[in-house]
Amino acid sequence: MAEQNVRIVLARRPQGTVTAECFGSERTGIPEPAEGEVIVRNRLLSLDPYMRPRMTELHSYTPPFELDQPLTGGGIGEIIKSRTDRLAEGDVVVGMLDWALYTRHNGIGLRKIDPAAAPLPAFLGILGMPGFTAWHGIKRIGQPKPGETVFVSAATGAVGQLAGQLARLAGARVVGCAGSSAKCDWATRELGYDACFDHRRERDYARVLRELCPKGIDVDFENVGGAIFHAVFAAMNNFGRMIMCGMISEYQDSTPQLGPEKMFTIVQKRLRIEGFIVSDHVRDMGSFLSEVGGLLRDGKIKSRETIVEGLANAPSAFLGLLQGENFGKLIVRIA
Repeated sequence: MAEQNVRIVLARRPQGTVTAECFGSERTGIPEPAEGEVIVRNRLLSLDPYMRPRMTELHSYTPPFELDQPLTGGGIGEIIKSRTDRLAEGDVVVGMLDWALYTRHNGIGLRKIDPAAAPLPAFLGILGMPGFTAWHGIKRIGQPKPGETVFVSAATGAVGQLAGQLARLAGARVVGCAGSSAKCDWATRELGYDACFDHRRERDYARVLRELCPKGIDVDFENVGGAIFHAVFAAMNNFGRMIMCGMISEYQDSTPQLGPEKMFTIVQKRLRIEGFIVSDHVRDMGSFLSEVGGLLRDGKIKSRETIVEGLANAPSAFLGLLQGENFGKLIVRIA
């Protein structure tokens, strides 16, 4: 075991845009586990958009990060010390871990995984929280039908890449947007999207949606918010379903953005708009793993990750995530 632990802490809360100065690094001793606790040697760390709101003092569905304490997120690690009968030394686990080399953990929420079942990054991506989010949104809320049109913003992101593939497997026509032509090419070539546009180049979203979705939109899987969401809202068909998963374009706004125009559209078109937090639905995790794990083994779905090397690079990688620089699921390899 290394003589010291290294932790990335929240040094200050952002005022608008997150900067490198919001993060700090500290060296500490490696703690001993108390009764019922374990020590995890962290191997992989997931970086996700939901972490941005947690950097503020806003109380939401997850508590804010504490100042001068390590940030936390989904991670994978190996138990190196255990004082609980539920987890043994040598177990590989996935759960909420510190941005650190080692995490002292009470074991609650840690789940043992089989490294031989799939590559470890998959358990943080397509077989992890992002994949579960896509599966729940499409299967339980959107429920696309053959011949309908599904729109997915952030089409090649950790959630969007599976959401689009599940909609395609359901028989829908799938259109998305992403932050580069390379991402859009991958969406249509590898993921089976019928069309995808670069939202950085195409700024007239209403026009491009009319061209790519001539019959309107029946299901929206919303990850971006802002002007894209407003254009999609106007293009929704009667009885459309809007799956409200994320609003990454708005997370760094110091002043909340206004909603789309003509909100009476919700009534006129009988729209269903539903937000969700996937942690409310953990009872369905087994069904998700069975279905998506089978699709992955059979080669019917694909995934892609961006892996950044080294804990020290986690802050800069997170800043890039907020600017859409990553391609697919963003993961930091710690060890």
